[in-house]
Amino acid sequence: MGTATPDQPAGASPDKLRHVESMSELPSGAGKISGINAVVLGESLADEEHDLIFPSPEFSANALVSSPKQYREMYERSIKDPAGFWSQIAETFYWKEKWNPSEVCSENLDVTKGPVQITWFKGGKTNICYNAVDRNIEAGNGDKIALYWEGNEPGQDGKLTYSELLDKVCQLANYLKSVGVGKGDAVVIYLPMLLELPIAMLACARIGAVHSVVFAGFSADSLAQRIVDCKPKLVLTCNAVKRGAKPILLKDIVDVALVESEKNGFSVGLCLTYENQSAMKREDTKWHAERDVWWQDVVTQFPTKCDVEWVDAEDPLFLLYTSGSTGKPKGVMHTSGGYMVYTATTFKYAFDYKPTDIYWCTADCGWITGHSYVTYGPLLNGASVLVFEGTPNYPDSGRCWDIVDKYKVTIFYTAPTLVRSLMRDGPEYVTRYSRKSLRVLGSVGEPINPSAWRWFYNVVGDSQCPISDTWWQTETGGFMMTPLPGAWPQKPGSATFPFFGVQPVIVDEKGQEIEGECSGYLCIKKSWPGAFRTLYGDHDRYETTYFKPFAGYYFTGDGCSRDKDGYHWLTGRVDDVINVSGHRIGTAEVESALVSHPQCAEAAVVGVEHEVKGQGIYAFVTLVDGVPYSEELRKSLIGKVRNQIGAFAAPDKIHWAPGLPKTRSGKIMRRILRKIAAKQLDELGDISTLADPGVVDQLIALKDC
Repeated sequence: MGTATPDQPAGASPDKLRHVESMSELPSGAGKISGINAVVLGESLADEEHDLIFPSPEFSANALVSSPKQYREMYERSIKDPAGFWSQIAETFYWKEKWNPSEVCSENLDVTKGPVQITWFKGGKTNICYNAVDRNIEAGNGDKIALYWEGNEPGQDGKLTYSELLDKVCQLANYLKSVGVGKGDAVVIYLPMLLELPIAMLACARIGAVHSVVFAGFSADSLAQRIVDCKPKLVLTCNAVKRGAKPILLKDIVDVALVESEKNGFSVGLCLTYENQSAMKREDTKWHAERDVWWQDVVTQFPTKCDVEWVDAEDPLFLLYTSGSTGKPKGVMHTSGGYMVYTATTFKYAFDYKPTDIYWCTADCGWITGHSYVTYGPLLNGASVLVFEGTPNYPDSGRCWDIVDKYKVTIFYTAPTLVRSLMRDGPEYVTRYSRKSLRVLGSVGEPINPSAWRWFYNVVGDSQCPISDTWWQTETGGFMMTPLPGAWPQKPGSATFPFFGVQPVIVDEKGQEIEGECSGYLCIKKSWPGAFRTLYGDHDRYETTYFKPFAGYYFTGDGCSRDKDGYHWLTGRVDDVINVSGHRIGTAEVESALVSHPQCAEAAVVGVEHEVKGQGIYAFVTLVDGVPYSEELRKSLIGKVRNQIGAFAAPDKIHWAPGLPKTRSGKIMRRILRKIAAKQLDELGDISTLADPGVVDQLIALKDC
């Protein structure tokens, strides 16, 4: 067999697999790897347990980062001289006023040394909308397509050039100013994936307002919670949307949320509503004339020029609420300057972006992926971005690849949930389409299991496309670990190595860093420009959740293994948050919804492995005395969660529980519940400390009921 190194793969051997004699050039500086097969892109299927997937020499030759050596040089500089490294990148953006060169970054991540604080480029004045839109026009790209839009129904489509996008952003920005929205004011956006969603985000950013996008799958109760917390000047929504064949009346949900908000002490006086004619006519829309205004009636009357509000790099850009383990959503706050620099840079390198690329991320802007890698990161690079309103299996499971062929998509970024779902439907839905335009694939939201990775690589990418399997979080703002296409070989399912400026460490229960091959808790030492700065209105919770578990580090809440070659493998959440299809859902949030049902006395929720969603929601429910188990009640409990949180949080399994396993102090032993849910009954461990060990046998007896 031929010999291959990451920098210079050897010629193909007859069976198209290459044995790797030495990996001394890996970014980790690891030594030899034995017994591992190497596959060069385009030469062989990835089907071995320990495959290394190499980029082809042609891909590497044209990549932004083309070798482990180049990555290592850039990475080492980013760690040794973060101020110099990030300043050099930041200077490629427009700043109305430069930051103080001696204060590029300032941080304290150690709660024992005072309040946690992070700043980057403080004192610098900029605007992310100006950098994402105006600057591209000034560079001569006004006629380049900024946004393609593919509607729910095949054949529904649209597009905006950068010049057209700027006109629409300015009109909405001027309207917002006319109704009293100014710098620092919050605006809640509850919209589906229409072009108006990124337009609304950019319009807020242009005038220094703080947008809070709420995923348009959240219930009225969840929306009301977020409204009461951030107290917006107005809410932006649309009358309805179709998801597949199903109409969803978004305006009705907003109406209920606004009533609920008022009951809880905050009244919103204005609801700007976009008429989504393909889903519902305006005459069929419920209306409150004193509060509601049609978008098309007012926004189009405003000028297409709007002055930019120059903001400090540390001024807030947006709030995005994410599930926590206490039941109350956390308002993650990102600021303007560092986030701008970080999202643009991560997008550029992780996808090896070229100006001719057509980029499609399937995420909704209601999640952080839609903020960083639908709206801001791509547009800051002058990319052409596809926005998709529909669902990937409507009208059938070939929809994604139909869209890829229609727009000649070159970079496709999606979630493992979608990959697993399409795997289940069979390869024929993929192979009937060409997909020849694809050159880079990406994965986001949760660890992708190796079998799904191989299917994505072999079937979707025809063994031609590297996969950027990204690990990051709402709180991090952008990618933290990711393969760089062209730079080094991949292992299916591994997030590989850290991005520039990111220092991941694996610690044990005592917070001691573990070197070499190990498993433990994933933490980050030192800050990075995209880091969130606080939880809105609750800095104590920010410190307690993320910085107190291991003083001096940002605690990710994730478990991680590092193999002998330095590759990182994310093993999932270690706190009480479940990752369902890339959506982080607090167990306490689901439990709270369940116990609000009049016939539910107590509930305990755990995550369980799910072949499509990654994790499913498994709920143990204790009923009020005398209430019998029934299928009708099971459906009613699931419906309660759907109504209070959203359909994506609905439990996959309701397990009737006469009692829950508790310690004598009353603490629920979730470890035992996880083992029962996973049917690992021989791994229950010591149950003698339970107040009533007999509860365990009762739960096991009822597991199939």
